[in-house]
Amino acid sequence: MADKPFDQLDGEIWLNGRFVPWADAKVHVLTHGLHYASSVFEGERAYGGVIFKLTEHTERLVESGRILGFEIPYTVAEIDAACNETLARQGFSDAYIRPVAWRGSEMMGVSAQHNRINLAIAVWDWPSYFDPAEKLKGIRLDMARYRRPDPATAPSKSKAAGLYMICTLCKHEAEAKGYADALMLDWRGRVAEATGANIFFVRDGELHTPVPDAFLDGITRRTVIDLARARGLTVNERVIMPEEMESFEQCFLTGTAAEVTPVSEIGPYRFAVGEIATTMMNDYARAVRPETASIAAE
Repeated sequence: MADKPFDQLDGEIWLNGRFVPWADAKVHVLTHGLHYASSVFEGERAYGGVIFKLTEHTERLVESGRILGFEIPYTVAEIDAACNETLARQGFSDAYIRPVAWRGSEMMGVSAQHNRINLAIAVWDWPSYFDPAEKLKGIRLDMARYRRPDPATAPSKSKAAGLYMICTLCKHEAEAKGYADALMLDWRGRVAEATGANIFFVRDGELHTPVPDAFLDGITRRTVIDLARARGLTVNERVIMPEEMESFEQCFLTGTAAEVTPVSEIGPYRFAVGEIATTMMNDYARAVRPETASIAAE
């Protein structure tokens, strides 16, 4: 993570079609997105100067805005170009890219159909989301207090800022207990995801992952499913109940930030960092950076 607060980093941020000095990329305290969570965002990574699956991320950003009832005033191609230019201007080869769109401050109140839709893109250096040493031996997860909501009560198909409030609360509670993250169930009590990553389990050589009907079907999740099937592995997308975790042998998380991260513990359940989890970690590393050598312990 950054050594300085994020509002004090160096460089420039793309803001509504132009580059501004990092410290000047500001919004007003009465911005609608701050008060009413009318904001959507993406998390992307660049490897070797190339943003992995950039257009897929941009398309999801645009769709997230549409779900929240607003249109981002730039095309997918224009947003892709702005992301690439911001990466180049920041001078990073490996980096994290954060596009974010939000309703502005023209109107303050629940109703704000005529507020300006703003778009910003920031790029910064960001190493492993989890401690590298912990990642290789498997991170530990708590059981989260909050649950992913019923899609009838929240726009769960949108990568909307407001949906992450309970994720922050659960991750803070987990870290206070010495865990790296937390596993969230959905409103029905089914296994859903971690606070910012999808989850996979392994049993008898097959992968099992929850059906993403109350949370995002992550781009990294889909990539790993494709990689697993390319190896001839069976991937079961299905309902998973928490008591089933006792029967699983391996577990790992997937996400742009998490990449592929093995899990050794979820509450009372224990998992080995086995061959399939390690293989998926290495396959994903090669997919995002083909020249990457195996990161598995020899």
